[in-house]
Amino acid sequence: MIGVIALEYRLIRSRRKTLSVEIKGGEVVVRAPERLSKARIDAFLDSRRAWIEKQLEKSAELAAVEPISREELEALARSAKEYIPARVGYYAQIVGVTYGRITIRAQRTKWGSCSGRGNLNFNCLLMLTPPEARDAVIVHELCHLREMNHSPRFYSDVRRAYPEYDKWNRWLRENGGAIISRLEKIAEV
Repeated sequence: MIGVIALEYRLIRSRRKTLSVEIKGGEVVVRAPERLSKARIDAFLDSRRAWIEKQLEKSAELAAVEPISREELEALARSAKEYIPARVGYYAQIVGVTYGRITIRAQRTKWGSCSGRGNLNFNCLLMLTPPEARDAVIVHELCHLREMNHSPRFYSDVRRAYPEYDKWNRWLRENGGAIISRLEKIAEV
């Protein structure tokens, strides 16, 4: 470990041409060109100090998250199977699409997805988010039935159907990691 005024980091030198910093498991990892001076590396880290500290704080919060029990996961799945299809039906009329099967899963990386056949998948952990965030995901996936991409036209459809989409999508980006990380630590009861 090398220190930058109370900031510890692991330095990995290689034949790369650029300098990068990432947070992995609560550790600051710096990748640098073989011959780049320590002073340049330290200056780079100082210029990104606010971002690094924010990411370290998020990492610490994720590490402190309570694991989800199997019973809680099953209860969330049951609740999602009742709640989500009704909201999908409501928003499908607004978006102007029809859909196939709705599947509820416990996913570690996605809130929802849409298949080319019109089937929709949703993460049961959505039930731990505010209803507005759930609606944002539902509308996003329904709009994929019109546009199977993330083009400006797609987002125009999303915002037309759900004007508060950006606000709740941002909420998911900022808070969703802590919710999903609970799944990664399923508590054996």
